[in-house]
Amino acid sequence: MLGIRAICNIATPSKSLLVNQTRNTFILRRRWPPPLHKKHGKPAKMRGRHFVYDLVEDTNVVKKPDMKIILNQFIDGVGETGDVLTLSPAKAYKNFLVPGLAVYATPENIAKYKVDENKPKDKSNFSSPYVQRTMSCLSRLVLQITMSKTEPWTLEPWHVRTSFRKAGFVVPEDTITMPPVKISGPDLSLQEKEFYVTVKINNKEEVNVRCRIHHWATGLEKLPWDEFHWKKPREPLIPEQAAELANIPLA
Repeated sequence: MLGIRAICNIATPSKSLLVNQTRNTFILRRRWPPPLHKKHGKPAKMRGRHFVYDLVEDTNVVKKPDMKIILNQFIDGVGETGDVLTLSPAKAYKNFLVPGLAVYATPENIAKYKVDENKPKDKSNFSSPYVQRTMSCLSRLVLQITMSKTEPWTLEPWHVRTSFRKAGFVVPEDTITMPPVKISGPDLSLQEKEFYVTVKINNKEEVNVRCRIHHWATGLEKLPWDEFHWKKPREPLIPEQAAELANIPLA
């Protein structure tokens, strides 16, 4: 018959199952080197100061060099099959290798996917691998242009640029094509009416962005908040732009 202590020893393993091996390398240097002894002589006794070390390098925090991977399928906004990407190991592993979207750029995979890093890019392609993604984001954006309800104003490119910046996009003024008509206010008949401006990306691609005028004021002059206003269809401000606005997706 087994005692309680024997049963506990059997039920509880001596080594925790959560303990895993890790690959950690620390390069240390003695702060005070120990004295040398003569040949065939007796080694000197080590003192406490001889066991004080300075950390020279921790391989866990050393930045690893970028690695090359090969896409094994088309990825919108990134590239096509056979394109070579140079990324940090963490980003390459998490976003491409683990999901199975790419493989390591080994000689075997380079031959398999017929990779030619020196081949000229097709001029019909987009100006950047991220242009499609940028155009998609801008086309779904409902840009609210906030203008004064009490002071006179005329809509200019810098107003649109500032509104883009508030929405999280950096758009230079020289890439913005304004509407064909002059828009001035304050005029509450323009409130929440929509029009579009055209943004040129990399001096090549163009995308139309839906915009709406919102009059802003403080105190009693402040207009009531319209919840989820960006999801609601609005009347076009410029009749000539109505057809194009109907083709722009509404978020």
